[in-house]
Amino acid sequence: MTSELSRDIASWRREYSDQGLSEADLADNPISAFVEWLSAARAVGLHEPNALVVSTVNPEGAPSSRMVLLKTVDARGFVFYTNFDSRKGRELLANPACALLFPWHPLERQVRVEGVAARVNEVEADAYFAARPRGSQLGAWASPQSEVVADIDFLRERYATESDRFAGSDVIPRPPQWSGFLVRPHLMEFWQGRPGRMHDRIQFSRLGDDNWHKERLAP
Repeated sequence: MTSELSRDIASWRREYSDQGLSEADLADNPISAFVEWLSAARAVGLHEPNALVVSTVNPEGAPSSRMVLLKTVDARGFVFYTNFDSRKGRELLANPACALLFPWHPLERQVRVEGVAARVNEVEADAYFAARPRGSQLGAWASPQSEVVADIDFLRERYATESDRFAGSDVIPRPPQWSGFLVRPHLMEFWQGRPGRMHDRIQFSRLGDDNWHKERLAP
């Protein structure tokens, strides 16, 4: 069964369209170009177009990846939030080098980002946490993210405990271990699928604060 499935997977190939991507199609600033692509992904109704893969490494150099949601993109870079006691939080605090991937498969596009993560300031973290739904705020207090737990009942009890603790409060404060990372990119790649696997790849390398070098990569 496994070998049959393996052979079947290899036959799932599909051809890409001939939409194409030239250097002139992208703004000279890759974050501006990214915002245009993100807007296009949202406009066609992609489910959670702000979903991205974050890759980190542990002290031994072993990588790990997981999905998160982008919450802010601006001239500084890309912001997402997490529990700093989680695996990704611990790894980013120990080694801030990371990579992001935005996979927009229905558009035959992806964007790769390499950069360095830093904690957002307390004011920014507080403002975002205050804007979260109450259930998500309670979840941030209840979940010991990435820790091994006995069963689902343990998490249900933790959530119920936090719900009772804040029952009389209109405002739930941000947990001290919960905040955001700002990833400042030093490299960004825009990928567009093409027929014959001759995909378009346009890479931006940072030369200065707002100065980037744009070049084409072979597929």
